[in-house]
Amino acid sequence: MTQAGATAASPSVSPALNTFLAIDFGLKRTGIAVGNRLLRTAQPAGSIHAQGDARFVHIAQSLREWEPDALVIGIPYYPDGAAHENTARARKFGRQLQGRFGLPVFEVDERYSTTEALQSGARDADATSACIILEQFLRSLT
Repeated sequence: MTQAGATAASPSVSPALNTFLAIDFGLKRTGIAVGNRLLRTAQPAGSIHAQGDARFVHIAQSLREWEPDALVIGIPYYPDGAAHENTARARKFGRQLQGRFGLPVFEVDERYSTTEALQSGARDADATSACIILEQFLRSLT
């Protein structure tokens, strides 16, 4: 898996990768967003209200619908940058995505994405958070 983030240098992303599906991993809900490199924009694509293997069934449906070239997953940290339990869970989930679907997976520091989504008045905070994560990733590309 490849690291990306607001404080990291621009991630090494092949120019052949244009369409991305972003995932805001959560234990109860998982937000989805899609976007592309050309416009550097993203749009919320709903939330998955499933856990375990059922979550992967829904993600597979999103992959068939949007046909992304790569995945972007938000990795949570404490405000000071320290890792916590959900950091490890999100990273494990990213590895599972890569193993199951064979697509490149890029990590993005997702601190404050849910707070930003809620402050914007989002009706689906999880999907909006995934959108924020993806837009952050797209802005980091050269």
